[in-house]
Amino acid sequence: MSVQERKQRERAERERLIVATARELAEQQGWDAVTTRRLAERIDYSQPVLYSHFRGKREIIGAVALEGSAELAVALRAATSAVEGPRARVTALAGAYLEFAERNPAVYDAIFQLDGGLAFAQEDTPEPLKDAFAALLECLGEVAGDDIHPGVFTELFWASLHGLATLTRERRLPREFAEQRVELLVDRLAVL
Repeated sequence: MSVQERKQRERAERERLIVATARELAEQQGWDAVTTRRLAERIDYSQPVLYSHFRGKREIIGAVALEGSAELAVALRAATSAVEGPRARVTALAGAYLEFAERNPAVYDAIFQLDGGLAFAQEDTPEPLKDAFAALLECLGEVAGDDIHPGVFTELFWASLHGLATLTRERRLPREFAEQRVELLVDRLAVL
């Protein structure tokens, strides 16, 4: 291995460490606790080293969002591939989405709530974000109905899931009716 390759590998490892540490700190204490100073202390590097990878917290949030989007896409595809039939796939998709949001609140916020400097629904949207939407579309496109654009249907269903995830986490919706809400969403929106 050349010196250049070794330096690139070490740089990539440091970057992964920064993102993993930011994610861990955010999940434990919230995004307000994630500062470049605290990250530098936790990973045992100086702040200038941290800034050589990311220009600041916004870019770190963006990196966590990209990583989380890739994980969300995998979770959605795994859930929908494990069942047969459109209704079962849509129900599994909704369950996997809501479970991801509940299990990873800081990552979910990085993807959907915080400004990570990422473009959504544009040509320059990063691939992990596009892929997470594609994972939704793959399942939901088949139940959109003939008179509705599959992308528009997917956006509406996704917005509904986002609302359920956010309102449930903020205790605005009681958890005891979570399953009933998903059933109602599937029954009312999906053409089965």
